[in-house]
Amino acid sequence: MKNDFIEEVTWRGMIHDVMPGTQNHLNESTRAAYVGIDPTADSLHIGHLVSVMMLRHFQLAGHKPVALVGGATGMIGDPSGKSQERNFLDEATLRHNQNALKAQLSKFLEFDAKEDNSAILVNNYDWMKDFSFLDFIRDVGKHITVNYMMSKESVKKRLSSESKEGMSFTEFTYQLVQGYDFLHLYRTQKCTLQMGGSDQWGNITTGTELIRRIDQGKGFALTCPLITKADGTKFGKTATGNIWLDPKKTSPYKFYQYWINTSDEDAEIFIKIFTFLSQKEISDLVNTHKEQPHLRQLQSRLADEITAAVHSEKDLDKAKEASQVLFGKSTEEDLAKLDEATFLDVFEGVPLKELSKDILNDNFDMIAALSAETEFLSSNGEARRALKENSISVNKSKVGLDYTLTEKDLINGKYVLINKGKKNTYLIKFN
Repeated sequence: MKNDFIEEVTWRGMIHDVMPGTQNHLNESTRAAYVGIDPTADSLHIGHLVSVMMLRHFQLAGHKPVALVGGATGMIGDPSGKSQERNFLDEATLRHNQNALKAQLSKFLEFDAKEDNSAILVNNYDWMKDFSFLDFIRDVGKHITVNYMMSKESVKKRLSSESKEGMSFTEFTYQLVQGYDFLHLYRTQKCTLQMGGSDQWGNITTGTELIRRIDQGKGFALTCPLITKADGTKFGKTATGNIWLDPKKTSPYKFYQYWINTSDEDAEIFIKIFTFLSQKEISDLVNTHKEQPHLRQLQSRLADEITAAVHSEKDLDKAKEASQVLFGKSTEEDLAKLDEATFLDVFEGVPLKELSKDILNDNFDMIAALSAETEFLSSNGEARRALKENSISVNKSKVGLDYTLTEKDLINGKYVLINKGKKNTYLIKFN
């Protein structure tokens, strides 16, 4: 055993509840544990990362991690923490999503079959698809009482007077299906521990109950806290939606920016959960940060570690270069290095005017670029004054009244970046 898994995740603040006896059970020999992952999208988002990190720490401690893609349960929808049912998915979509998720999990888990504790990926659709309804209620359903199922918090919430939707029988049976997953993995993979978010405790303990009642075995449960942010806003969400691990859904630049903009309070919590830095490294970082909080060294290290882990060192370098373009002293050469997608991410929300490229053939001067054709500034007079005061830059280089825009000024063959002083930024897109 390489280290004590429970001790490791405890100091990292990653334990919410743990069944008595779990630590001793894990320290006796190599064990297998699983985490269920919702396959309703073809990418994980950062909300999934807590349980993925738990699996990684589990593997680093010498144990065997099992990632379960909930193909069958994804077709039903988990009532925990939800107010409505999910949409059902077809099998082809589920298989596509499963393959995409495995590629992302491979960045954290070692799926090398030569190792005793190599990670495996399973899909509960594979053992549930041929399980008839009659067989299920006979072999599984009879072992759990309705009273037991009704006592679960997730069920109580959906049946309470606050819930307008109520709860379908399909969702009500979800905990039995998830419980059977644990029993199946207990039998086929010698899996004795299920881990998940704190909202999963009811479902996980239904699994331990099935193991006890049907196989007279012993299963264990461990949950991690649901991540919240100090300001009350939802973790992993922005105004535009989830922060995904897939670079096509969330660019490495935006991914990096999410972490670099973390508050001091959150950064101190997140760096323990989302990096593999040691307790001493984190403690030293926190102390240094408190001495010079304006340098934001904690956020910087957090963003570096997690962006490199999810994407790559190369993507991290590009994200940092892109950040410098917006916030640091950058040059036209720096702008030219950005691919169009990152360029647009960097300048998202900046006032933008689209013009025909033909206009560049007609001595397109800076008065036209600032006011007459774009209305970035309110009048030609204001534009003239700004140019005389030497406060206008084109693609980060100062220009004067006599400057005219030509095709050589185009970034990515279509954009011109204009700055007025340090705080006002404008974009022209030439089509």
